[in-house]
Amino acid sequence: MTDTSRTNPRTRLGGIVRRAWRDFLSVYYSNTPVWRWLKSGALVFLGLFLWMGGNVLTAYWTDAIALRYAIAYGFVLIAWGPLTHLLVVPAVIRLRRTAENPAIRQIVRHGSKINFTTFLVIVAVVGTLAPGVMLFDFSSGFGTDGGDVTADIVCETDGDPITCELETAEGVDHVVLLTGGEEIDSSDEPPYSVSAPRKSLSDGPSGPQFVIELRDSDGETLRRFIRTV
Repeated sequence: MTDTSRTNPRTRLGGIVRRAWRDFLSVYYSNTPVWRWLKSGALVFLGLFLWMGGNVLTAYWTDAIALRYAIAYGFVLIAWGPLTHLLVVPAVIRLRRTAENPAIRQIVRHGSKINFTTFLVIVAVVGTLAPGVMLFDFSSGFGTDGGDVTADIVCETDGDPITCELETAEGVDHVVLLTGGEEIDSSDEPPYSVSAPRKSLSDGPSGPQFVIELRDSDGETLRRFIRTV
């Protein structure tokens, strides 16, 4: 009789996946003090990386919804990672050994699944609400001649339309106002005043926003400002 487990790639792959899952669980449930702190520290580092990196990327991809949820994942993970491995996992392990109530034993049997599901629900809520404490606004300058551009931009966002102009502008040929990637207004004469109706603003991670681009005579962007209303 032929041993199909040695010849069937699907069977071998299934075995690899099962072993990897068992290894993951063994690390997840490692409960020595050293492992608790190592896992907590690694998750805090990952959370900070996703939180800050996502905020930087939103300065370039302002309408990327996926980035907002990546930021929320990192933001929540900073607290949830240590909470899981310093409190939840030790409590689950202890209750599995000592709990006598059948209902409690059933709950702790699925403790890791409940914990992870709760974490994902919180991430979804935070990513949808996008609280201001989670988000930062970054202005970015780029372009080959960006270092030679000196500009101070002043915006009036209380009224309708919102307006912006440059107090000082050296090395700038014209200024463009965009929302959602669409050009709304432009100006090629000092003080390079541009405006846009409030209703035309696109939704950013922390509220309605627009973009001011300073360009040279070839249409290349010298500097870019993102403003949130």
